[in-house]
Amino acid sequence: MLVIIHGNIKTMEGRDYADGYIQIEHGKITAIGDMKECSQEKLRSDEHVQMIDARGNLVMPGIMEAHCHMGITEEKKGMEGDDCNENVDPVTPYLRAIDAINPMDDAFHDAIKAGITSAMIGPGSSNVVGGQFAVLKTHGRCIDQMIVKAPAAMKVAFGENPKVNYSGQGTSPATRMSIAAKLREELERAREYERKVNENPETTPDFRYECWLPVLSGEIPLKAHAHRADDILTAIRVAKEFGLKMTLDHCSEGHLIIDEIRESGFPAIVGPDMASRNKIEVRNMAFKTAGLLSENGILTAVTTDHPVSKIQFLPICAGLAVKEGMSAEDGFRSITINAARICGVDDRVGSLAVGKDGDIAIFNGNPMEVFTKTLCTIIEGKIVYYDEECGLLC
Repeated sequence: MLVIIHGNIKTMEGRDYADGYIQIEHGKITAIGDMKECSQEKLRSDEHVQMIDARGNLVMPGIMEAHCHMGITEEKKGMEGDDCNENVDPVTPYLRAIDAINPMDDAFHDAIKAGITSAMIGPGSSNVVGGQFAVLKTHGRCIDQMIVKAPAAMKVAFGENPKVNYSGQGTSPATRMSIAAKLREELERAREYERKVNENPETTPDFRYECWLPVLSGEIPLKAHAHRADDILTAIRVAKEFGLKMTLDHCSEGHLIIDEIRESGFPAIVGPDMASRNKIEVRNMAFKTAGLLSENGILTAVTTDHPVSKIQFLPICAGLAVKEGMSAEDGFRSITINAARICGVDDRVGSLAVGKDGDIAIFNGNPMEVFTKTLCTIIEGKIVYYDEECGLLC
């Protein structure tokens, strides 16, 4: 059992504790509350209890990255470690990120050191349909043991990336019209396969289309790469045509079509605003976008899109969004509970509550400020990063 005492606890559940404690057993939070309710003497006398005295430092849910390519585009590896895009076929829904993510990529350690305990990881945006994303914990050596949810989303892409990739090969899609048409064609075929399976449960599984069933049933969303306003609106149009759930990833010009996004009901994962404006479609990219969407009632998370910008700068990206108008509370939410809700894993991560995973980060200040240090990162009740100089272990 792990117990954190004397923490300035920010739960993201609506109630905080200026001087609180958290108890974790078998990887789950079993108690949380004010220090007045905690029997320190009893805990200190139990040899099976590991204690952390937070000494008034900030204790909060482990941070979550809602969209990245950590471990699937490895650092320091070049072509040999880049498995992000199968850019020889524009429609590859059957690809699974878990088959290509290398948890020994250095970025995982950088994430842990920054207090990031979970991440949504998947294929890139060269294809109209790129394949299946997964939500993973950031600590581990075996992907199968790190999975929170897989599949967690189906990647689709609009705009420049698939257009540039395939027009250069002299094949379709070479236009935005063709991108949308290819996606509709694939969804129609998937829907026909779903009808066939529903009519005859003994239908021999078709590997190419079986992967669409959780999308069509609403179990997981489309994860739509869309920067430009018109691409965002096309993504919304197609998803509505087929009655699908969807997240709007990047959403760089989302602030230009706030009413339309709010009306759609789809959440936004905004970023990477720390990156350069190296493409035409990101010319209006700005840190103000996340705050404008959030204040207008759109469920919003912030992303680094690692390795486009570094995973460890996720809390700083949220801080820069706050600097540009997002409320401080929404800044915290954009990298915790909002990210978890958008990714469909808020039953396990994103906030501190009894029954949720014991994923916790302890900071000596606000993690959205550049001078703040991570003192301790905990995943499922296990200390996976500890600053030896902080002296918090009892």
